[in-house]
Amino acid sequence: MDWLGPARRLADTVTDPDSRWLATVARIPRHELVPRWWERDTDGEGWVLRDGAGDPGAWMKAAYSDRSLVTKVGALHADHARAGERAVGRPTSSATMPGLVVRMLRHGRLGDGLSLLDLGTGSGGLTAYAASRIGDRHVTSLDVDPYLIDAARERLGRLGLHPRFVTADATEHVPGTYDRIVSTVGLPAGPGLRPVLAALAPGGRIAMTLERTCLIFTGWKHANGDVVGRVEHDMAGFMLARSGDDYPPELTDLFAHARTEDGDEISTGRYPVVDVANSWELRSMLEVTVPGVELAFEEVHGLTRTALLVHPDGSWARASADWIAPPEVHQSGPRKLWNILERIRNRLNAEGSLPLLGAHVRITPDGVCRLSRGGWGTAIGDT
Repeated sequence: MDWLGPARRLADTVTDPDSRWLATVARIPRHELVPRWWERDTDGEGWVLRDGAGDPGAWMKAAYSDRSLVTKVGALHADHARAGERAVGRPTSSATMPGLVVRMLRHGRLGDGLSLLDLGTGSGGLTAYAASRIGDRHVTSLDVDPYLIDAARERLGRLGLHPRFVTADATEHVPGTYDRIVSTVGLPAGPGLRPVLAALAPGGRIAMTLERTCLIFTGWKHANGDVVGRVEHDMAGFMLARSGDDYPPELTDLFAHARTEDGDEISTGRYPVVDVANSWELRSMLEVTVPGVELAFEEVHGLTRTALLVHPDGSWARASADWIAPPEVHQSGPRKLWNILERIRNRLNAEGSLPLLGAHVRITPDGVCRLSRGGWGTAIGDT
């Protein structure tokens, strides 16, 4: 198959003409890293298997588009699925969109002779770009999933790339120390972040996102162990770091309750219903304000919109309305989640922005992330 032309066009799309990454993207056969993948079924209820060898045209189009390709749903990797098999559940691994991979590598400030930890191997795309650009002996790729590690090792080996691969749960232990860490999974604040911080060498730099936010944190490690930096004026939506083959169950019973029951408090909302998960700045501010909120959004016939917010402490909220009409809001539990969201939206409307992008970041060795901007500040992971 002629993949060089599509790869060059992809490189032209996701890099600038003078970028150091242009030639790298153009020479990596991305299709070889993603021979099979999952796509959402038209009914939105499940995932349909796509096999590249069975449809080379679709394979080239998917692999050399600037899009993420889901490779694992729940515990079922596309490589292990039978022809015609469907998957149900949440995505648990993917081949990240190449443009975002390049942006994260830029945020990481890679340099000659500097060691890099790629946290979240996935299909191996970032590992391949980095190993090709700075030399495979400087690159280590880590994932919790043994199959992802084995597949990436084999596929990159066929490309003549032989970085170091490690299977480990990064929230428990990260072997080695590194001058640069680039994470393409959302990391938890608090204890689960400590092993990653410990693996960053003094003077080293990290580029990462915080779980359930779309905020890209970058910072340099100081001699006292603190990582000091900022929230970039850039955003990314990565899967959460996981410790097993799949994520823990969602708050299914609480979601079911929130869909049908009357709340202890019933009111009319001020703002239209919004898909919070896909309103990245709102979603991020909600997470740093009330960590742990899970979200759902439904739209019926393109008209009736319903947003659900639930929290492990038992709080829940449901807002429903036709299109942009003021919603009927039901809430219960110790926190009134929709009220919190509306206060965030008030601030956004009053000030024109939220204080997240560009905020100063200080991450202490215990994993607590402190954000501040102007008179605003918060700490995440401080139990």
